[in-house]
Amino acid sequence: MFTAKETVIKIGNTCMNCITFGSGRKTLIMIQGLSTRSIKGSALQLAMMYRIFSKQYKVYLFDRRENIKENITIRDLALDIAKAMDSFGIKQADIFGVSQGGMIAQALAIQRPDLVNRLVLAVTASRSNDTLVHAVNKWIDLARAQKYVELTEDMAEKLYSEKYLRKYRPLLPLLAKWQTPKDPERFIALAKSCLTYCAYNELEKIKCPVLVIGGGLDKVVGAAASQEIAAKLGCRIIMYDDLGHAAYEEAKDFNRKVYDFLIS
Repeated sequence: MFTAKETVIKIGNTCMNCITFGSGRKTLIMIQGLSTRSIKGSALQLAMMYRIFSKQYKVYLFDRRENIKENITIRDLALDIAKAMDSFGIKQADIFGVSQGGMIAQALAIQRPDLVNRLVLAVTASRSNDTLVHAVNKWIDLARAQKYVELTEDMAEKLYSEKYLRKYRPLLPLLAKWQTPKDPERFIALAKSCLTYCAYNELEKIKCPVLVIGGGLDKVVGAAASQEIAAKLGCRIIMYDDLGHAAYEEAKDFNRKVYDFLIS
């Protein structure tokens, strides 16, 4: 329905999963947040979730590279996105990054401003903070201990609103089976990269139009993380005061607000 397609692209000496959909003339790069699983097998689901973009855009969702090394950084991951864009011959695109994907999007806009037309930074941070350290270190500890049910439950508790959790909490044990990391060390290395990231003092290098979206009840990066990015850049910010980190899933108008900004 949305011409959703999965492919594997070569970048340097490794490869990366990619999902494409949409028939528009403009290009949108979407970068997801930290996850226990890859995007492989999710093409139709993601195309449906982001169908609002499919007429105006050719959408590319890039995963993290295979063969993640222990000391991988957000800047490394941003350069991977640049290489992936180069492999498709993409000279410039609108960039939409969520959570860790928002960190990667910032780094891309700082390191390769020529590639970025407009930028959306959702529920993300420009540097580590106490909220982020507490949340991510707990996930790392649970992954190391192979406590995957507890990992899934804690991630859900920190991402979603209480209203959402009341509805879906009974399903979390089942979700844990699907969300069990195939490669726990990969997840841990990617999680650690969030803790060492700091671009706050370089944000002024971002010259393109930016929209920041945050959650007032964010238990992963904290509401202040979104607010300080917007203040530093002097850009527009949308805050969902009654939602947390998963505002991108829970807010019914979230994608519409992103879309309206990108095509304005």
